[in-house]
Amino acid sequence: GKRTATGKPILADDPHLAVQMPSIWYEIGLHCTTDITTNCPYNVTGFSFPGVPGIIVGHNNRIAWGVTNVMSDTMDLYIEKINPQNPNQYEMNGKWVDMQLVKEEIKVASQEPVNQIVRSTQHGPILSEVFSPLQKFDENSSVQIPKNYAVSLRWNALEPSRLIAATQEINRAQNWQDFRAAASKFEIAAQNLIYADVDGNIGYQMPGKTPIRKKGDGRYPVQGWNNQYDWQGYIDFEELTHSFNPQQGYIITANNAVVDESYPYIITKDWVRGYRAKRIDEIISNTKSPLSLADIELIQADNLDLNARDLIPIIQSMTFDNPVVENARQLLLNWDFKLEIKSPESAIFETFWKKLLTLTFNDELPSDYRPDGSDRWYAVVKNLAAQPNNLWWDNRNTPEFENRDEIFKLAFVEAVDELENSLGSNPEKWNWGKLHQINFRNVALGKSGVFLIEKLFNRGIYQAAGDGETVNANRWKANQSSFEVTHIPSFRMILDLAEFDNSQAIHSTGQSGHAFNRHYTDMIEPWRNVEYHSMLWGDEKIDEKAESTLVLRPE
Repeated sequence: GKRTATGKPILADDPHLAVQMPSIWYEIGLHCTTDITTNCPYNVTGFSFPGVPGIIVGHNNRIAWGVTNVMSDTMDLYIEKINPQNPNQYEMNGKWVDMQLVKEEIKVASQEPVNQIVRSTQHGPILSEVFSPLQKFDENSSVQIPKNYAVSLRWNALEPSRLIAATQEINRAQNWQDFRAAASKFEIAAQNLIYADVDGNIGYQMPGKTPIRKKGDGRYPVQGWNNQYDWQGYIDFEELTHSFNPQQGYIITANNAVVDESYPYIITKDWVRGYRAKRIDEIISNTKSPLSLADIELIQADNLDLNARDLIPIIQSMTFDNPVVENARQLLLNWDFKLEIKSPESAIFETFWKKLLTLTFNDELPSDYRPDGSDRWYAVVKNLAAQPNNLWWDNRNTPEFENRDEIFKLAFVEAVDELENSLGSNPEKWNWGKLHQINFRNVALGKSGVFLIEKLFNRGIYQAAGDGETVNANRWKANQSSFEVTHIPSFRMILDLAEFDNSQAIHSTGQSGHAFNRHYTDMIEPWRNVEYHSMLWGDEKIDEKAESTLVLRPE
């Protein structure tokens, strides 16, 4: 949210989700054809999920709102002691207690139904019977593991919630008070709710049923045979962080921490480290004139990598005897740190980053814990880079002691060797987009293994800019073999509260989920190039631009 010279705010949104096809989003407007009444209260447009009755993000005639994930930790695993004489009983405070047994029938096409009995303790359903990683604990586990045990899940989403009611009330809200009242019912899948209205106000509200734990922080499985790790209820809504018209004049959420260490409750111990939020703040702080729609477009398209800006000076100060390697280093001397599709510097740095993580950590960490290259590792490596002789730099598999500069040099040489093999011998012709690509596969049929079906429903490879921690967040994982994109900005939206018809948006594949419809893929190229279409608001403009009209009349 950002207030402009007109006093009317601009609200921007670009949720970050796994690559999906068809798009998870459906752009839609709900407009009553009569005046707004209690019988027909909707005049709203934006984005929804197919099947959800209401708009999840968008605007009505007076307010606008957007979302990013809070990252709340609302799932806890409990190790339950199981009665060796009765598998349907578990221990609680020294007594055997009967589990709740629920019969479920799962219908399977062309086959007999599968019957499953779901067993639940007071914490929640038993997961370990169907989720194999929970069937065996490491002998070094910090929790005493009973001889007969099972693992159950406590999750706020398994309890009744008012999420749909909250969404519909937000759609009808006319001011900040209405918005907060609706947000108080946004109980699961907590999102950072950003607010703006036509009167020039901006606001932030964290919603959600966030557990208060008697003991522990929720990160690891805990003993469930007594009450010491149970939940004591949820944080009261009025104690969840919120803000209205902050003095700085703007609000940023990009999955970053929304509370600091002084906050009395645990929201999560796994916040992202705030690199995207920091970059957005940097751009806004350095913009002297009021922000325009074009400025917001540039923010959503921003590919500057703060990790590169932190680490490149170390490489720039080195020299290499190999002319190809030295040529690659020279390219970095005047690089602007932006991960653009056609940029050779981007290909060099991101390949170096992958090699650096491998050389630094793979000799110490087991395979399941090796770095994925996310912003957690940005912070780790930045801290280590200030300690050139830290033990983490040493390769434990060699007799010599390696320091930071030796590992940096080796990682750079290995990166150049890999790029030579994959992209040719001339560094100036290397290209980030040739490595960093999105494969749009149909969610249901895209990995069927049947060539003809995959050819019909998938739409193949597209080059992408950025990485997971640029504002234009196209994530790849350093612990995978390729640079394939795994998560993307699933849609982009910019709302102009001074003139709603100026608002614009795009989502990642197309409005249709039908593979033979021309709208199945027609948004991929504009989305990839951070281009937009208008979000039509006024009836006349909607009618003018209408491609077709479907009228459904109840009998």
